[in-house]
Amino acid sequence: MKTTRLEAFSDGVLAIIITIMVLELKVPHAIELAALKPVLPVLLSYVLSFIYLGIYWNNHHHLFQATEQVSGGILWANLHLLFWLSLFPFTTAWMGENHLATIPTAVYGFVLLMAAIAYYVLERAIIAKEGRDSLLARAIGRDWKGKLSPVLYFAAIPLAFVSPWIASGIYVFVALLWLIPDPRIERKLEEREE
Repeated sequence: MKTTRLEAFSDGVLAIIITIMVLELKVPHAIELAALKPVLPVLLSYVLSFIYLGIYWNNHHHLFQATEQVSGGILWANLHLLFWLSLFPFTTAWMGENHLATIPTAVYGFVLLMAAIAYYVLERAIIAKEGRDSLLARAIGRDWKGKLSPVLYFAAIPLAFVSPWIASGIYVFVALLWLIPDPRIERKLEEREE
């Protein structure tokens, strides 16, 4: 099977997830800037989750540019990733509405951890189908950011019980690591075209 239907479906799901998140934002009824203060945690949680979803969308796009065919296993691995991403609106709202309370912040980190694991599983499913010499396998290489991110999430979850601000700082740090799109796959695609 070609990748087009999977990509179109995934793009649609991510668009819906972002739409749900923005609909969770409540507009203040006052017109002064001070009216934003009570909704600031929700707004900042939304911005962080929007950035994460943008990172996943960007990397997902590159992932499937380097993929020739999909299998049933790849379809299920992709659904596994989409499941964890679909929990972003819930955990984002819960964390923001409760001003970075311990439990919601830890649960947010758990969802980030599971999404990272699901993305790794998707990469491995593609490599298993296309082989160790595939463009994707060569492009990923050691993948230090892909290995470091789950470790940081795993550390942040219990740290949320010490200080939700520290845990949130780790979530922001990991997002910043991934903010610049990973050029490895693009380079391999360009080399293939030459």
